[in-house]
Amino acid sequence: MVVINQNKKVKNGDLNSPEICLDSNLRRWFSRNVGLWKSHRSYFLKEKSKVYNICMFLKIEAMSNKDPWQAHYKFSWYPEKKYSFFEDNPRYKEKGTMKAYIQGHQLIREKFYLSEKKGMSNIKQIDEHEMIFESSYDHWHILEHTRLVDMDNFRFRVIYSWRGNNIEIVENHHEVRLST
Repeated sequence: MVVINQNKKVKNGDLNSPEICLDSNLRRWFSRNVGLWKSHRSYFLKEKSKVYNICMFLKIEAMSNKDPWQAHYKFSWYPEKKYSFFEDNPRYKEKGTMKAYIQGHQLIREKFYLSEKKGMSNIKQIDEHEMIFESSYDHWHILEHTRLVDMDNFRFRVIYSWRGNNIEIVENHHEVRLST
């Protein structure tokens, strides 16, 4: 079990502490995601028994911050063109921005994609290329796997969303890096 240093101070210069290792691994992984991505997405919606295929652009930016223990990021998204998906499913935001920061083993979000509420996602590192984000809010439980592939030129994301005890949405995102 990793114990987070609540005082945010390195004790006795211990560079092998879990706080330093976890923080630097997450920062390094997130920095590898910074840039503009073209995201080819498939949404499988249980309630409509329908599959939607759309293309979005996702921009991830690192933001400056006074606190060296918190890495801040801005996520922006917008569609490649007009899609009926957003008219058919108004809970999805066609475009927008979200700011978030890393704190320990969590991603603190100013809001979630399906909600305007602030919240956190627990982060599990699978290996140097893959992270899992687990979130719960507004009766939703979200499990998101994100994997970097081929020297960080591609990303593969799969997202499972349960409302209550029922899986409602499954998403596959194949993303190509356009710029850093």
